[in-house]
Parts: sequence; C-alpha cells; structure tokens
Amino acid sequence: MSDKPRLLVLGAGPGGYPAAFLGADNGYDVTLVDLDEQPGGVCLHRGCIPSKALLHIAKSLTEVKDAARFGVTFGEPKVDLERLRAWKDSVVNKMTGGLSVLAKVRQVTQIQGRGKFIDDHHLLVELNDGGAKTVEFDYAVIATGSVPVTLGSLFPKSENVIDSTGALEVPDIPKTLLVVGGGYIGLELGSVYSALGSKVTVVEATSELLRGVDRDLVDILEKSLRERFHEILLSTKVTEAREVEGGVEVKLVGLDLKDPVRTFDKVLVAIGRKPTSANLGVEELGIQIDDHGFIKVDGQRRTAVPHIFAIGDVAGQPMLAHKATYEARIAVEAIQGKPTAYDPQAIPAVVFTDPEVAWAGLTEGEARTLNLPHKVTRFPWAASGRATTLARNDGLTKMILDPQTERILGMAIVGVGAGEMIAEGVLAIEMGAQASDIMMSIHAHPTLSETVMEAAELHFGHTPHLVQRGR
Repeated sequence: MSDKPRLLVLGAGPGGYPAAFLGADNGYDVTLVDLDEQPGGVCLHRGCIPSKALLHIAKSLTEVKDAARFGVTFGEPKVDLERLRAWKDSVVNKMTGGLSVLAKVRQVTQIQGRGKFIDDHHLLVELNDGGAKTVEFDYAVIATGSVPVTLGSLFPKSENVIDSTGALEVPDIPKTLLVVGGGYIGLELGSVYSALGSKVTVVEATSELLRGVDRDLVDILEKSLRERFHEILLSTKVTEAREVEGGVEVKLVGLDLKDPVRTFDKVLVAIGRKPTSANLGVEELGIQIDDHGFIKVDGQRRTAVPHIFAIGDVAGQPMLAHKATYEARIAVEAIQGKPTAYDPQAIPAVVFTDPEVAWAGLTEGEARTLNLPHKVTRFPWAASGRATTLARNDGLTKMILDPQTERILGMAIVGVGAGEMIAEGVLAIEMGAQASDIMMSIHAHPTLSETVMEAAELHFGHTPHLVQRGR
C-alpha cells in the first residue's frame, strides 16, 4: 500500500491525462479511468487530431488544384481511401501510444471502463471486460468530456446517417453529403469531404454560419466555402427524414427552396456537443449540474464536494481541449493547496477550415453587446506581401483595443495559418500589452505575422502598406 495521497482522474482526454500526469509528477498515487485503452479521449481518438489530419489532406488536394493558376498542372488526384485511413490512424496511434508510455513512466495506474461514484471516496468501475472494480481515492478530478448532440428520432438509424465520429472513419466518399449544422464541426468536416470529391450541402437553422463569431471574419470564410460547397442553405431546417434506396430522403423548410424534398447519399449531423455528466452518480453526492448539463464548479474547479473537482467540457463553456488542459493545472494546484484560480484573459478559438478563423479575448460583437468603449482596427491581407506571394489575399487581421489605455482587448484573424498566428494575440492580452508594444516589436518580413503589427500601427493612423479612408 502506498502512503501517497490518492488521486482519481475520471476521463483521459486533454483535461484528464494532463491532470493525472501533473498529479503523478507531484507525488500523488494516480489512477486514471477511461473507456479507451490508451489516453487521449475524444480529442485524440475521435476529434481534434484525426480531423486535423484529414483537413491537412483536404488542404493538399485544394493546393494541387489551385496550382494550375500558377502554371503548374498535376494529374487528377487519385484518393486511396485505405491508405488515407491508415495514415490518419497512424497519426492517432502515434500520439495515444506516446501518452501510454508517458503514463507508465509516471507509474499512473490505468483502468479501462465506465466509472460511477458510489460515495465521496469510492468509484465503481464497470470494466470493459465485463468485470467490476472499486477505486478508493482522497481526491478526484472529473474530466468526462462531451458527446455529439443528436436530433432524437428525426433521422432513421442508418449507416447513411453519421455524426462527427462516423465521418472521421471515412468509410467512403459519398457523391452527395448533407451536413446538418453550420458550426465549426460541420464546416470542417464538410471541407474534408468536399475536397475528397463529395458534393456538399450545408443546412443551418439560423441566419448565419458560425453564430457568435464576428461577421467580417465569417463573411470571408463563407465566400470561400460557397465556391467549394455545392450549396449553403441558411435559415433552413430538416423537418422530415427517411431512409430510401441508396441514401436518405429529407424534407427541408427554409426560404425560397425550389426543391424542399431531396435525397442524399449520406447525412452528417453536426449540431454541437453536450457534456457527459449523466449517470456519474455525482448528484447523489450533492454535486450540482446546471440546466445545460455542466457540473457546477468554483474558481478552482472545485465542486460542492471540496475534494472532488471537474474540468473540461463537463465543467462549462468554452468546450475546447486547450481550456481543459489549462483547468487541469488549476485543479491539481488547488489539490496541492496552492493559491490558484481559473482566470484566463484570453482563450483562443480556432476553426480549421480554409481559410482558418481564429480569435481570442474580447470580440467586436461582445464589445457592442456589453456597450464597452472600444476601437477596432482592420488590416486586410490584400495589402500583405506574404499573402500575395501565397495567392492568399483572402484574409483579415483585426484588433479590439481600449481607446483610453490602448490595451489590446481582443484579436481576430481569418486567413491561412490563422490558428498559429493567434498565439501572439493571446500573449498580448494576457500580458496587458498596448498597441504600441506590438507596433514597436519587429516582425519578420515577409510574413503573415506582419499583419498583426500593421493592425496595431493602424491604431496610430499610419501603416506603410495601407491608406486609411478619410486621410
């Protein structure tokens, strides 16, 4: 028996395994419980990583086609689905296998199964092999993540109706694909299948794609997607669906629809995710779950039971992998008794379409809604030398600033590589940087990152590559 304090982590995703590893590194006897054999959770096994691997393939296919504009012509791409899936799986296996090695080196005990609390110091695990095991703990971190939202009984149970997990398996390339949902999951996976050769139709119940994201960013992305997708139908819903020979027949209700009844080879339902908080036994312990299914936590990610914590998707918005990893450190440091609290000034969000959309800190829309004094600067990539060399002038870098202090409150980028570039904005916001700090930091030329510097310069009314209106 170990005399170390015992830490239980339920869920081995991007919140769970960092919590387990940090706990082990700080002298805790750690048990990590998850349904999968190897750590990584949905993100590594069935989400972030496999989707980005497929998006990389999609981008390569698009670049091959676009090269004809530069006088370089390739033959028609041939997609070997078996090799494509094998490569995607090899990426996943390399990362999850590496995590398994790191868990063993740290002497983290891994148990494969589904856990449920039977009291505030014991977890019953229904093992995947049919058995059961009780784990006793001094502290626990709940990191059970989330699952795709379904539309109940609207769609028939069919291999032709898939969610994001099914789409990432790439069982085939349907000639026609209906994507239900205009959020980031639907647009990313729609982009993959469109590049692979599917005729993609997106239906979104609201009047805009990526609801909540600033329109000047989404407009640029939407223009690109409308050129690649067969159709984007806004303010449109699926009201009926039935399986027919060779696909799924749906009835659409929307504005000015010429053909409301249509048949698609496959339907991808991508309307969001919901927290995995049901059947954990936490409510019997006095731990509260809100109306959206999130476990209620305080600033240290502590639940109503002081030695039980919750992090990641199950603990509230935003449901992002890197937010879960950040919370893992907060929770473990709180367990150690350190003076720590969840207080990020900027959590980056990235939509990995082409072009990418990324933002951090305060958005322009939020500033308007909250009626906060703010100033917005925009640097269009049409004035960027590097973007021009890439033939990718379809971009924009913007800053939201405090007009009095000149502090950077938010940053947003749409364009190729936006997800990498947004890190500068996160650091600037967290450090309380002013526009002058960015302006006077030398950025390499020619790079896309220069657009960040030039967006800062615009706050002072001058940048060499753009003349502002009214000057």
